[in-house]
Amino acid sequence: MRTETTQVPAEAASITRPRRTSELVVERIQELIRSGEWAVGARIPAEPDLVAQLGVGRNTVREAVRALEHSGFLEPRRGDGTYVRSRNLMAAAIGRCVENSEILELLQVRRALEREAARSAASTRNDDDVRELDRLLTEMREAFGAEDLDRYINADIAFHTAIITASGNGLLGELYAGVAEVMARTHATVIAADAQSHPHPTGHAEVVAAIRDRDPVAAEAAVACYLDRSIEVLS
Repeated sequence: MRTETTQVPAEAASITRPRRTSELVVERIQELIRSGEWAVGARIPAEPDLVAQLGVGRNTVREAVRALEHSGFLEPRRGDGTYVRSRNLMAAAIGRCVENSEILELLQVRRALEREAARSAASTRNDDDVRELDRLLTEMREAFGAEDLDRYINADIAFHTAIITASGNGLLGELYAGVAEVMARTHATVIAADAQSHPHPTGHAEVVAAIRDRDPVAAEAAVACYLDRSIEVLS
């Protein structure tokens, strides 16, 4: 029987327990996703290309891909290949839990996470954090003015993620990653509903100002304002 080989993480050499080749392939694919070489939303290489790239047989590739589909890292699309769905295990698990929830439930979860993140960000932020929030705020305004919905959604999700990053809480960031992935699929509905009563995005400049001024109370209030508005519109 032919012995398959694959390009495995360096630390794998120190593991004494025999491991299946498919397990090592799973780890290698996870590395490609975490590093950003395979971005969330991108289609992964076709099976023959994976066989060549990883140096293993078709059955091993199929077993590894199925395992990653089951865990939520990858998403098969009939007739269109397999796509990267999540960049880490926690995001994948949270994404699976959230995806079947109502949009209102997602907004309520966001409200809890983002209020805490804004409070923390106002206390821990650095100048780079503020510059990034200002940049994304400008991007949102330009996209909104150009009526470019896709660009606006991407900038808006990046903006909220930047607030989480500015909080300095790594675990909160991992939790929010799963929420953000589902946001990308539902955000257009939230924005469309909100725009009916508020033609211009509000609250975002206020939260940036509060974080810049190191005012945790105002930062939390600004987040609650724009998310409470969305919850009310969709209720």
